Amino acid sequence: MKKDFIFTSESVTEGHPDKLCDQISDAIVDHFLQQDPYSRVIAECAVSTAIMFIAARFESNAYVDFPNIARQVVNQIGYDQHAFNAKTCSIVTSLKELPHDEYGYFDERVLSDVEIDLIQARNQVTVFGFACNQTSALIPLPIWLAHRLARRLTSVRLQKMLPYLTPDGKTQVGVEYRNGKPYRIHSITVIASQHKPTEAGGPDMKRLEGDIKEAVIDSVFLDEDIKPDRNTRIFINPDGSFIVGGPSVHSGLTGRKNAIDTYGEYSRQSGAALSGKDPMRIDRIGAYAARYAAKNVVAAGLADECEIQLSYTIGLSRPVSVQVETFGGGTMPDQKIAELVESHFDFRLAGIMKQFNLRYLPSILKGGFYRKLAAYGHVGRMDIGLPWELTDKIQELQG
Repeated sequence: MKKDFIFTSESVTEGHPDKLCDQISDAIVDHFLQQDPYSRVIAECAVSTAIMFIAARFESNAYVDFPNIARQVVNQIGYDQHAFNAKTCSIVTSLKELPHDEYGYFDERVLSDVEIDLIQARNQVTVFGFACNQTSALIPLPIWLAHRLARRLTSVRLQKMLPYLTPDGKTQVGVEYRNGKPYRIHSITVIASQHKPTEAGGPDMKRLEGDIKEAVIDSVFLDEDIKPDRNTRIFINPDGSFIVGGPSVHSGLTGRKNAIDTYGEYSRQSGAALSGKDPMRIDRIGAYAARYAAKNVVAAGLADECEIQLSYTIGLSRPVSVQVETFGGGTMPDQKIAELVESHFDFRLAGIMKQFNLRYLPSILKGGFYRKLAAYGHVGRMDIGLPWELTDKIQELQG
């Protein structure tokens, strides 16, 4: 495995069309579960120009106004331009209510271990969880920094520090590694959409570059251990003015930003979308369980980095395969770590739901739960108390 290399990861703001679709899909999931925790729902969204399409299949006692939820999300994100806004965008829905199925009607909070073992997965998928000691959140440094820049880009817009910005934006960070460890910041790219062209009172490129560097880049790296140096390549809107942005110029689709949702492609991730699915979908919550296990392995000092692979098949409650990879850096053989992981973590569908309380978090937390995951990552978050980000299995793993 290479020890000296450059790795780049990207993030996008919550106004990026793909992330807009993810947030609408997960807001729909929240609304179903807030009214009926036994809801089964798959919600997908696509947007282009001023047209939005929502497709959903569901079984629930809840009433959900799909167009109204979508308009709320568009408005909250801040799209108010003539080309795309909550009031005038056209919303088309394709909704299918599924027949009643007793499969999902159980309260995992009171199930015995034997009863949990009877709840089978109805999806086949291989999911991955990853952790490393490059950051305090135990995720790779490139995606950590890209997310921080994207969040800051949104923050300076909402706080009106840079009032000319619009919701759509992208960030990218390249990190140079030496001997397998982050060494320096190789490059930073920030693409910020402008609210107005220069002739209408918006910033020229020189002012935009200065504003973004001071308010976004310098602010983010102020408390980072590794900072840009004089050789770091910084690009701000390298293609020139990005005046409009958003769905009026490029389309969006639920589930298209899996790498941004997970590890910035530093590690493998499943091809299955995370957003828009209720917690009975193992292709969603299995990824959270794998992250939980990998993070605890690294936090326990058993490896500097750890990737956990879980393979599920239809009709079984447990994964058919649990694989651990420490890339030669484990304190014991990978097979031994895998045995510890299988002993101390429950990877069964109902077991994961019980451990993380996944059906009930949308009604417990103000403003819902799943929509909060739909921008800036489903893992490595330090801002919303995710249950799979806890490191409460350290003692068990250390023996």
